[in-house]
Amino acid sequence: MSAVPELFRGLFDDAAVFPPGNLPVAEAVPAHRAYRAAWYADAVGPLLCGAGRLGELAGAAAGSGGALRVGLVLPGGSAELGPALAAAAPFEVAGVELATRDAREAVAALDLLLPPDVPAAVELPRELLRGDGLDETLDILVDSPYRAKFRTGGLVAGAFPDEDELAGFLTGCARRGLPYKCTAGLHHAVRHTDPVTGFEHHGFLNVLLAARETDRAAAAEVLAERSGATLAKAVGELTGHQVTVIRNSFTAFGTCSIAEPLDDLAGLGLLSPSPLPQEER
Repeated sequence: MSAVPELFRGLFDDAAVFPPGNLPVAEAVPAHRAYRAAWYADAVGPLLCGAGRLGELAGAAAGSGGALRVGLVLPGGSAELGPALAAAAPFEVAGVELATRDAREAVAALDLLLPPDVPAAVELPRELLRGDGLDETLDILVDSPYRAKFRTGGLVAGAFPDEDELAGFLTGCARRGLPYKCTAGLHHAVRHTDPVTGFEHHGFLNVLLAARETDRAAAAEVLAERSGATLAKAVGELTGHQVTVIRNSFTAFGTCSIAEPLDDLAGLGLLSPSPLPQEER
């Protein structure tokens, strides 16, 4: 049996080469291979890489083990899709994350170019998901094979949505049965204020528990919870069916640290055995 509870399997996509981690590709590849060989491997998703760094990644991965599972991150939109898929030939492509300002155009491009066994997620800028834009976008995606992607943080305070905004996205997806992934700002399990930047970070446990809500106010209340003990207790009370519902909705998030989320889960009594990875201690 896996040492990783079902709620956390495949949850942490390895975004080590992205800000704020910015780990050199030559270091990220062996670190990722070590994660995939560790007892907590079932918690770790693919190594995420931007389209412009696939050549560098191929060089770092050559001769260092089996095929590397890679998630392609395409901030340049549909124009990057074809070239990135070609450049990713040395890898096992585990997914595509396509940023766009036009959901219909992105869906059409994915339908045309994406291999049928490769999943994809479509990300629109948050400013286009306010008001009617959110419903319009989710309605487009729910009629496609693709997930939504939502940005939950970044390098400036304005990159972090508040509880109500994030709750609107989560419940909009939940009501439609639309799966999604998140990215940025979710390194830690519990909602908190960063002591250095002052930024308000969502916790990934908060998001997991809010993923089962269809009422926006109820989801926002879960997202606002700052007690790790309260969240851990709620996780411990989840039924198997509830875990399945949650993970069918919230499929993964990108984190530049694998150690931090695992350490948090261990500290809350939600994950064992140890030791956990040392890469950022």
